[in-house]
Amino acid sequence: MRARQVALATNAFPALVRRVRPYITPVYDHALMTEPLNQEQLDAIGWRGRQGLSDTANHFHYFRLTADQRILWGGYDIIYRYGGRVRAEYDHHPATYRTLAEHFFRCFPQLAGVRFSHAWGGAIDTCSRFSAFFGSAHGGRVAYALGYTGLGVGATRFGAEVMLDLLAGERTERTRLEMVRSKPLPFPPEPVRWAGIGITQWSMTRADANGGRRNLWLKAMDKVGLGFDS
Repeated sequence: MRARQVALATNAFPALVRRVRPYITPVYDHALMTEPLNQEQLDAIGWRGRQGLSDTANHFHYFRLTADQRILWGGYDIIYRYGGRVRAEYDHHPATYRTLAEHFFRCFPQLAGVRFSHAWGGAIDTCSRFSAFFGSAHGGRVAYALGYTGLGVGATRFGAEVMLDLLAGERTERTRLEMVRSKPLPFPPEPVRWAGIGITQWSMTRADANGGRRNLWLKAMDKVGLGFDS
């Protein structure tokens, strides 16, 4: 395949522009889906507005009510594989499914006994600032948008528009944004990357258990522009 211009949206898979690879790393996210709920069960939980919801913990859950009255419940665990490997066998993680189920019934005790009909997972791309970044390469002939960290369902349309602006060489309201003009800090090579992600995961779990109080590691990350508060 030949093209004069290319927009790269490779998500968790290795970026075709090699110099971009240190900026992203793949992590695995998982979800459960309940069997369809009856009207009595729906009335018991009082979810009448069909809003998309999530909690505010560092290791947060997201949940949605589907058109056929199931609850999609996902998040919490973020699984990193040493070396940033992406493999089909990593898509399922039974330990995470058990954790998610336990948390589900803690959130919805009215639904005790409800069964989960589906469970799945997959790799998402994350970057050190936990939000998308953009850029161009090869003399402006290639544009990329990466690092959505699981927040790409609505944002990828914006990312596509940014890439089209970059490929057209146009300075627009979008390309003037700080998040478009700046890059996150790159991840270090292994094994420092693996250790850093592990310490960060542990620290966020501690913060969630201690009323949100952030330890010195997380405070240091905040200061240098890493994480959600960057």
